[in-house]
Amino acid sequence: MEKDILIKMQEDLGRAVRKPEEKRRWGMLIDLRKCVGCHGCSVSCMAENKLGPGVVYRPVFEYETGKYPNVGRTFLPRPCMQCDKPPCVTACPVGGPDGATWKETKGIGAGVVKIDYSKCIGCGKCVPACPYGARALDDGSFHSNGKKVKAQPNEAAPFFEYGKKWVREDMHQPSGNARKCHFCVHRLAEGMLPQCTTTCVGRATYFGDLNDSESEISKVMAANKGKLQVLKKNKGTEPRVFYIADENLGNLYGSEK
Repeated sequence: MEKDILIKMQEDLGRAVRKPEEKRRWGMLIDLRKCVGCHGCSVSCMAENKLGPGVVYRPVFEYETGKYPNVGRTFLPRPCMQCDKPPCVTACPVGGPDGATWKETKGIGAGVVKIDYSKCIGCGKCVPACPYGARALDDGSFHSNGKKVKAQPNEAAPFFEYGKKWVREDMHQPSGNARKCHFCVHRLAEGMLPQCTTTCVGRATYFGDLNDSESEISKVMAANKGKLQVLKKNKGTEPRVFYIADENLGNLYGSEK
C-alpha cells in the first residue's frame, strides 16, 4: 500500500529540519483541483492559534467559474504568501530584523515573515500593504463577548505562536497587534507539519522544502509545471505559496489589480 502523502511529507520534514537553514526553503503548494471547500484548514488554524473575531490566518474563498448552464465552483485557500519581497515589512514603521516584522533568515523559521508582538505598535499600516489581505489586527476580544457568557475554555487556552506561550485572558500581546499566518513555525520546531496541512481532508495542501527535489511538494510541482501558478505575480512579491489550478487564477482573483 502506498504511503499517505502526510506520512511522506512528515518524512520530508524530518530531512529538512536537519539541514542548515541556508540550504532549506520552506514552501506551500495548494492543489485547487483537490480542495473540497470544507474550511477544515481554517477552523483547525483558528483552534491552533486561538484566533479571535475577525482574525483568520487561512481563509477559503469561493468563486463561480464557467457560464450557465456549465458552471462550477473553485475554492481558494489564501494563507500568508511568506513573500521573499514582502510589502508588509517595508510598510511597517518599526519593521526590519530588529523591528516588529521581518523576513526571518535564521533558525527553523528561516523564510517566514514574522511579527514581534512586543514591538508591534498596532498602527495597522501593514494590513492594507499586503496585496493578499493576509494580515489583520487583533482587538483582544473573544467570540463569546457580548453573549453573556465567559470566554470558553478553547478560547482561553494557551497557544504557542513563534515558540512562546500566550494566554489571551491575561496578556497584552497579541491583543492590539497585527497577526498573520506563520507556517506554524512553532510546530515545525517540534517536527510537526503546519496544522492546515495535517487537517486538509482532500490532501490538497503540500508543505516542505522546495530545495529538496525528493520532497513530495517538489515532485508534485515538477509534475504540474503547466498548471503551476502564484497569486498576483505582477506585484513582484515572490510568494512562497503556489497553486495548481485548471483555470487562470488571475481571472478569479484579479491578479492584475
